[in-house]
Amino acid sequence: MRYFYGCAHEQFRPSALLRHAQLAEEAGFDGVYCSDHFQPWWEPGESGQAWVWIGAAAQATSRPMIGPAVTPALERYHPALVAQAFATLEEMFPGRIFLGLGSGESLNETPFGCDWPDGEGQLAAMTEALTIIRRLWAGETVTGNGRFFRTREAKLHTLPDRLPPLYVSAFHPEAAKVAARYGDGLWTLADPAAAPDLIEIYRNEREELGKPEGEIILQAMVAWGPDDEAALEGARVWKGAQPPEYYVDDWHDPAAMYEHAEETMSDGEYREKAIISADPAEHVRRLREVEELGATIVAVMNCSGADIEGSIRVYGEQVLPELKRVPVER
Repeated sequence: MRYFYGCAHEQFRPSALLRHAQLAEEAGFDGVYCSDHFQPWWEPGESGQAWVWIGAAAQATSRPMIGPAVTPALERYHPALVAQAFATLEEMFPGRIFLGLGSGESLNETPFGCDWPDGEGQLAAMTEALTIIRRLWAGETVTGNGRFFRTREAKLHTLPDRLPPLYVSAFHPEAAKVAARYGDGLWTLADPAAAPDLIEIYRNEREELGKPEGEIILQAMVAWGPDDEAALEGARVWKGAQPPEYYVDDWHDPAAMYEHAEETMSDGEYREKAIISADPAEHVRRLREVEELGATIVAVMNCSGADIEGSIRVYGEQVLPELKRVPVER
């Protein structure tokens, strides 16, 4: 079992997140990942550029894997550019880079003039992007006029000695099949109602394709504070990211999104979706539950606005040692 630390560009400035990444490495996390957004889920928020930050974070640390969770390929990023960027990062930091890729959200694509597609269109765009990335990483010269992307004799002239792992985000069954076909792992939320079925679909598809199982990355939102109320208030802005319609429908106004989330989700419902507690033992217990869903990597998105550096220390001193002391049985 490995544990990745999540750096939230929506909540913290990129310079502060560099410090958090260094503290996460000292605390014993095996990887560091960051969100890849053009806008935050709420106003006012932050919105550092993920790829610039990933290069800086890899230079500022020496051990953990580093990558985005997740980068989309639609209006904002052409897949050929995604392929080039992460091939370059892997060449500079061998063995330490991964690419998490998903279908994105209107929040980040609409500002670039995107006509946000429906769910079927989002899946088609992601599949088309993954095909281009895999072909370019294989050294091919790619020419095509697809539904979403055009290429003309596109080729990567700098490739690393090994390709970075590619983890595909999936919230729905067909996306899990796409992750199995094109990815090296499945990245999804640690939702006990949805994750087991997605994992089963992904694994069955991998078996049919004769591919190794790959990674199962389950992402959990956590917030620590000096007391439970401080932990909740420090992470309250993250209500703005919770409604599931934000991941499919055309929502792209951060202020309206937060207002809608506050109106439709109670604090009790929020606590069920996230691990919000001042008690390290509660974090250990809830993360054990995430492991038991079938994770090979637990991605801990730290939203501890009450005391972010204190929360990393608590994880390093009390949470991670306990989790690693008695690994979950398979």
